[in-house]
Amino acid sequence: MLHLIWSVIVGFVVGLIARAVMPGVDHMGFWMTAGVGIVGSLIGGFIGGMIKKPADGAMFHPAGIIMSIIGAVILLFLLRMAGI
Repeated sequence: MLHLIWSVIVGFVVGLIARAVMPGVDHMGFWMTAGVGIVGSLIGGFIGGMIKKPADGAMFHPAGIIMSIIGAVILLFLLRMAGI
C-alpha cells in the first residue's frame, strides 16, 4: 500500500515539473497530473533501459528522476498533439 502512495506522490511531483517545463496551459487536476508523472516515469524508464541497462541487482536506474521528467514531457507533447 505504501508503494502505491509513494508512486502517486512522486508521479505528481514529476508531472508538476514536466508541466512547468512544457510551455502552455494544461487544464489538469491532481489525478491527471499524477497520471502523467507515473506514465512518464514508465516511458522514461523504458527509454533509459534501451540506452543503458542498470547494474545487476540495482533497484533504480541511475538516471531515474531525469528520465521520468523527460518521459512525462514526451507524454504531455503527445497528449497535446492528440487534443486531450
